[in-house]
Parts: sequence; C-alpha cells; structure tokens
Amino acid sequence: MKTKQTIAIIGASGNMGSAIAKSLSKGNYRLLLYTENTDKVQPVIKEIHAVNPSADVEAMPCSMHASWEADIIIVAVPYNAEKNIAEKIKEVANQKIVISIANPLNNTFNGLVTTPDTSAAEELQQLLPHAKVIKAFNTTFAQDFASPVIDGKKVDAFIAGNDEEALETVAALVNTIGFNPVIAGDLSVSRTLENMQLLLIQLGLKYNYNWHAGWKILHN
Repeated sequence: MKTKQTIAIIGASGNMGSAIAKSLSKGNYRLLLYTENTDKVQPVIKEIHAVNPSADVEAMPCSMHASWEADIIIVAVPYNAEKNIAEKIKEVANQKIVISIANPLNNTFNGLVTTPDTSAAEELQQLLPHAKVIKAFNTTFAQDFASPVIDGKKVDAFIAGNDEEALETVAALVNTIGFNPVIAGDLSVSRTLENMQLLLIQLGLKYNYNWHAGWKILHN
C-alpha cells in the first residue's frame, strides 16, 4: 500500500486554500489545515467530513508545526503574505516540496507587481533556498476545483519547478483533484504562468466568465 503523504495547507480557510483542501480530501492524504484564525478552519473540516467522513484532516494551531509534520506544504496565501509565511516555516521546510499558488497582481488587475525577470514562485524559492518550490494551482480559479471539467474538457493545471521528482509528485496531486497536469518547465516558467492568470482574470472581468474558466491546450 502506498504511504500516505501529509500535506500542510497554509491559508486553508481562504477561497483557494479551502478549495484545495476539499479536493485533496478525496485522495490518500493526511491534511493539516492552518489559518491565523483557527475557528475559520472548522467549517472547512466539517464540510469535508460531511462528504467524506473518513477523511484524515485536522486543524493546526501553528504554520510552523503544520509544516514540520508535512511532506508537502501548500502556501495558499496572497502574494504579499508569502514572505511572512516563509519566515515562519523556513527552518522546517528543508528538502520539502513547497507549492506556491500566488499571483502577484496589482490592485487594479492590469499588471503584476513583480519585475519581468522574476516571479512570486522564484521569490519564494529565494526565501526558502533549501526547499523544493513548485508553482501550481495559480492558473485555476477556486470555482474550478468543484467542477474541473468545463465544456466537456478537463481544465489544464500548469506546473513549474526545478526538481523532477517534486514535479511528478505535484502532478499526482493535480490528478487527484481532477485537473489535467501539464509540466510546463523549470521555475522560471512561473513568470509566464503568473501572466497567464493575469490575462484570464482580465478576460473574466471583460466577458463575465463568473470565475469558472480555465486554460486548455489543444493538440494532436
């Protein structure tokens, strides 16, 4: 039997964090959920257990303790909160997979606050130099997790990182959730992925996609 992996989700009560937690609860994972206000995690856990009573999920009082116990750490917080989280988990994230989902959007959604020669994921890698940072889930909306098939097609979820084994591990998470994993390249490709979601947000606002939209690569 495959060993159960432990996944810490930092920011588990947010739209993305809770969507990821609910989707991963379908898999053979132990989920450790953390948010600054612990009370906000309880409804997420209650909803998970209503659908899957045997789900292995619990609230954690501290991001560092959750990350210490975890094999995989999902940093499901906005870009401007990543640095603070990195400082708290740095000592326990060594050699672990850390997933960056953030998009460094400006306040008017007409650009990114990062410079063209970097990305939110690359900045997180600098803050956690001994972790295996992987970019994932940034090109999908929270609503897509409940319905990862749109117009009869499975939404593509793009992944970028520098560690091949970590990329394959995260691809398995993407499969569990129900998206089609596409390994796009090394961590520098995160710059493109973050711009892709900026564009999708802009298109969603323009054409009223109601936040249920995703990317799909069509090919032979």
